[in-house]
Amino acid sequence: MQDKDNSIFNRKRVSVKDIVIMKQKLEKISVLTAYDYSTASICDRAGVDILLVGDSAGMVMLGYPTTNQVNMEEMLTFCSGVSRGVKRAMIIADMPFGSYQISTSEAIANAIKFIKVGCHAVKLEGGIEIIDTVKAIVKTGIPVMGHIGLKPQTTILSEGYRLQGKTKISGLKLIEDAKALEEAGVFSIVLEMVTSEVADIICKNISIPTIGIGSGSSCDGQVLVLHDMLGIYEDIKPKFVKRYAEVSKSIFEAVSVYISDVKSSKFPDEENIFHTSPAELEQIRKTLKEKKI
Repeated sequence: MQDKDNSIFNRKRVSVKDIVIMKQKLEKISVLTAYDYSTASICDRAGVDILLVGDSAGMVMLGYPTTNQVNMEEMLTFCSGVSRGVKRAMIIADMPFGSYQISTSEAIANAIKFIKVGCHAVKLEGGIEIIDTVKAIVKTGIPVMGHIGLKPQTTILSEGYRLQGKTKISGLKLIEDAKALEEAGVFSIVLEMVTSEVADIICKNISIPTIGIGSGSSCDGQVLVLHDMLGIYEDIKPKFVKRYAEVSKSIFEAVSVYISDVKSSKFPDEENIFHTSPAELEQIRKTLKEKKI
């Protein structure tokens, strides 16, 4: 495992340039979500290239029904924790719904807030309709990752969770959006739930990396929600998620044993207890006796 290889800690912070070069070298890009210090530090030690502080935090961490309820304050808190746990991986913040749609100036101001808490780039959902906003943020010097295909913040409002690119019109629109985002200055694009055939066409027609989630193996990298791939979040089980562990079962079993140990007085046992020395204890008892306590 990379965790045992100290050479990983001698590598510099992953940058935009590094991500773009990985596409050129045909090196796949690994991306995971992270929302807190502890899991971010584990993912970073394992060697993940990018940690996305996704607005999915609203669902898996706060229990919101969709990603649209999470706000800037909450996202900034998640980003702050992640940034303190990461030394190598690039940190990208999902700009939540409502933080970049109202005006270009507000979008820039909110993007700057993410950089100030330790993120290295921001991600926006949308194609041609957000080009001006993307250009404005990039112009300030903040790297932007695009996101097309299924856009949880808006697509689900009209279509629900549906595969994108199944028709000629849909496929051509996605290709057009990808090329427009590249021209606007994004350094990479997330393709969510896009047919593998259309994703392959996009990958071959733009020079920047694509990060797939449910969009096939042609993409230059892949991203999964950490809680999905670890089997922690059970509310939604997308087809494109590969379960690498069933952590929720392990947590449930551990908590159940803990409760049983507490109820039966098996915990704490001697190895979990601290003691006062006999001499000091004798002094305490003597004092209490003198004070008739």
